[in-house]
Amino acid sequence: MAQGNRPYASLEIIPPLTGISKEQLINDIRPFTEFNPRYINVTCHRDEIEYVQQEDGTFSRRLVRRRVSETAVCGAIQSELKVDVVPHIICGGASAHQIEFQLQDFKFMGISNVLALRGDCLAGEKRFTPAPGGFSHADELVRAIRDFEKRNGCEGFFRIGVGGYPEKHFEAPNIETDIDNLKKKVDAGADYIIAQMFFDNKVFYSFVDKCREAGISVPIIPGIKPISTFRHLQLLPESFSIDIPRELTDEILSFRDDREAIYRIGQEWATAQCKDLLAHGVPAIHFYTMGKSANVIGILKECF
Repeated sequence: MAQGNRPYASLEIIPPLTGISKEQLINDIRPFTEFNPRYINVTCHRDEIEYVQQEDGTFSRRLVRRRVSETAVCGAIQSELKVDVVPHIICGGASAHQIEFQLQDFKFMGISNVLALRGDCLAGEKRFTPAPGGFSHADELVRAIRDFEKRNGCEGFFRIGVGGYPEKHFEAPNIETDIDNLKKKVDAGADYIIAQMFFDNKVFYSFVDKCREAGISVPIIPGIKPISTFRHLQLLPESFSIDIPRELTDEILSFRDDREAIYRIGQEWATAQCKDLLAHGVPAIHFYTMGKSANVIGILKECF
């Protein structure tokens, strides 16, 4: 973005479940590299808690890691594909000291771009609970990263991205308050914003206008996720608190038993979104791949 040559595509992947080999991971990602993505975001997932019944009938609590660590995934992508990586750093499940160790690893690996997020609640939690000695909000995390740079003599090493919500974060009482919270993250030292997925570009343009009015001047990157299954009509609004336009909903409902048609409709809708966004001068488009490649590759062929 700083070079400002032309808009580019970036991708977000989810670390695979444990048990997959490095070769399998790389083979899954390799088709994207034909389009020279500027970077690949790698999500971070909290360890899960599992309760195991003992012989005496009591239960013991233990942590379970179901996915390969993002640090391992970042290392594999760097070494095998030579593509820049942007790991997520989340408040959830980590103390300030643990996050500092993570930053030390990223600096050692030459990873200078990160995405700082609060993270989701654990399953069963009604409200986000920080780890003991951890952070409650993403602006605190951004400030901690900048403090790490100062204390380690590497000021300006990290380029920090944060999340933005065109339809507001589900916990915010209104969009204006949510944008006030977003500005706190930028004021703490964030360099750019990646928007949550949306399916109506007018919502994104309105969000950008509100951000600019609030004094947020950093680049804002739209996030795109093509619908690929009928279940997405329920799962995406439920999981991400977003709206799916009536026109798109009705079209998918009319083909509810035709999986190929729904896949095509979702790809065509996202392609139209991207062409319109590029025409409006966005600096980049970020794709939430959810581990799927065919539809995103189809969009990249048409738009980049």
